[in-house]
Amino acid sequence: MPRWFVWFARIVLALLGVLAALALWAYWPESAAGEVAGLERAGDPYDAEIVRDAYGVPHIFGRTDPDVAYGLAYAHAEDDFLTIQQSIIAARGTLAATYGKEAAANDYMVQLLRVWDTVDARYDTDVSPEMRAIVEAYAAGLNHYAALHPDEALVGLFPVEGKDIVATSVHKSPLFFGLEKTLIALFGDERPTFETAFAETRFGSNVLAVGPGRSADGHTMFVSNSHQPWEGPVAWYEASVHSDEGWEFTGALFPAMPVHALGTNGDLAWSFTVNHPDLVDVYLLDVDPEDPYRYRVDGEWLEMERRPAPITVKLAGRFRWTVTEEVLWSIYGPVLRRPHGTYAIRYAGMDSVGIFDQLYAMAKARSFDDWTAPLRSQDGLPTFNVGYADRNGTIYYAYNAMLPLRDAAFDWSGIVPGDTMATRWTGYLPFDELPSVVDPPAGFIVNANSTPWQTTIGAGNPDPRDYPDSFGIEDYPTNRSLRALQLLAADDPITFGELVDIKFDATYDERSLPVRWARRLAEADPARLVTGREVPVAAIERSQELLRSWDRTADVADEATALVVATLSFVFDAVDNSPGVDFEPSRLTDTSVGDDVVDSAFVDAVEWLARRRNDLSPRWGDVNRLRRGEVDLPLAGGPDLLRAVYGERQDDGTLTGIAGDSYILFVDWDPQGRPTAQSIHQFGSATLRPASPHYADQAPLFASEEMKPTWISAEEVRAHAAVTYAPGEGDHGLPSPP
Repeated sequence: MPRWFVWFARIVLALLGVLAALALWAYWPESAAGEVAGLERAGDPYDAEIVRDAYGVPHIFGRTDPDVAYGLAYAHAEDDFLTIQQSIIAARGTLAATYGKEAAANDYMVQLLRVWDTVDARYDTDVSPEMRAIVEAYAAGLNHYAALHPDEALVGLFPVEGKDIVATSVHKSPLFFGLEKTLIALFGDERPTFETAFAETRFGSNVLAVGPGRSADGHTMFVSNSHQPWEGPVAWYEASVHSDEGWEFTGALFPAMPVHALGTNGDLAWSFTVNHPDLVDVYLLDVDPEDPYRYRVDGEWLEMERRPAPITVKLAGRFRWTVTEEVLWSIYGPVLRRPHGTYAIRYAGMDSVGIFDQLYAMAKARSFDDWTAPLRSQDGLPTFNVGYADRNGTIYYAYNAMLPLRDAAFDWSGIVPGDTMATRWTGYLPFDELPSVVDPPAGFIVNANSTPWQTTIGAGNPDPRDYPDSFGIEDYPTNRSLRALQLLAADDPITFGELVDIKFDATYDERSLPVRWARRLAEADPARLVTGREVPVAAIERSQELLRSWDRTADVADEATALVVATLSFVFDAVDNSPGVDFEPSRLTDTSVGDDVVDSAFVDAVEWLARRRNDLSPRWGDVNRLRRGEVDLPLAGGPDLLRAVYGERQDDGTLTGIAGDSYILFVDWDPQGRPTAQSIHQFGSATLRPASPHYADQAPLFASEEMKPTWISAEEVRAHAAVTYAPGEGDHGLPSPP
């Protein structure tokens, strides 16, 4: 890691005596009251109305789009102010000043990647005037809330500005395709080979669409089912916006996002799943042995740009210390100097600030052509599969990605030469040439973090021969894609109820790893499995009987699933940080995990169930739990299932869900193009307020795989209003966070 990590440890040791003397001062509570004073009138230029329904979901009304953005920020702050603030300070690169040395790597990365150089240089030119007005209004909403709730405001953050909001997108974007994993690999003791992709889909997502020709009643149906962590900076928040200027949208967004990431405006709907193209390149620089800041490109010596990167770290209470690391830049991009070489990094979208503009234009589109226009600009989202449907019956899939146009003379699977301009790509494959599927003959499209070559059944799939290996387009299925394609292909015609059943399917395909492993383990020699372990052979034999009886489902009543998923859990632990192992919890179809790892994980699972539960065959719903405050509910589903649930092992022999199915949205258009929608959130709208009635009010529905109505039009929203107020008009029964 950078030298300042070592410096930090030395500083802490040197300051122990000083900290002891200053203990009372260091732990004195900090307050942001002085910083937010004067921001009480931050919302004066705006006029927004917040309407909350019976589930506490906020619906924001305003005359202008900035009015709505201001109200959206205020409403979201009422429910999750801390996470919004954390997203902003992470993008500022000041996270360590609030949370200590564990957050310092983020702040170093912000300066290494020059996040703020990009924002400052392009904010006035590349962010549209309309979006600048929206992000400034959104910032005003946060400032207004902070002024009225100073005890919730983080020190050193306020006031926030529109640039802060744009910076959150620049900061988060490369993390979705694994840039941080590339950086971590380079900080290893040896030169990495990069034979394995680092853009892991830790949890996955699904998007499905059925056209009117495949449905039983001529309807067009759409399912948005993004799998995200259930808490934190990329946890979904549900809201709708209603502007007199035509911004009408309902769906989900992340903390500090002024626009939706996915959802519907009634005329059309879309959603994303993470894809795995090769969007990051690492270059080995030819450095002058006499001058470590010079590197040679095409025979010419060039000078690295260098600058200090001060990083302030909180030690205790108010006590902070600033250390300074050097960050370098080359014509390719940021530079890391390591004992095994000096490397430059180049990645897709590294100079883009257009994500919010792109999503905003997509939300305001009313036709397929208008919706694809911002995607064609390629000045926004550098990655993500996208699925789409609309009131006219169009269904569509695109492998959206900013695929670098690379010189075929080089091997891009590993580290490439950094001594030639031939490897410094500047362009991307045009959007219209990306793999895509529109209105296929089978009448449906599917993506579940899976290969674009199997988006539908039969004709209409993209041809992999049209795309070189240098793009890194994935060619594998997931269990979710195998099941969805199989179930949709066998169901003709498809009703809405059948589509719901498909989305909540909890069965592993016969070709998936859990099934293949279970079949092999069931017939393994039990004496060999327990060699060197203090696990009774009889417990292994009983577990093998369970594996032989398993019907591949993860229903709440099943008595073998706990053993299967616990085995997966121990495999995840074993390979999580193993170099060269291509294994992801959301892609249980192909792996480089050896049989020895699986065998050991199986014995670990048997031992864990026996020790923690004294039961090798508990009902799956007794083990797989949704926990939120006082709520504790059984869940069906598991890793890489269409009913996706990813849990963490607990000391009581249960797994508590932490990710997977989260915000789910169904949209159904009748033959006249009239939409109805249903949605569900794993917890509720008050994502960070345990005392709120909406902290976990949707959890029982979520656990029982039921949906709630989603109101699309302004008239529907107002007809189902539970409370209506303007930002700043009291707390309206919203409890303060603890």
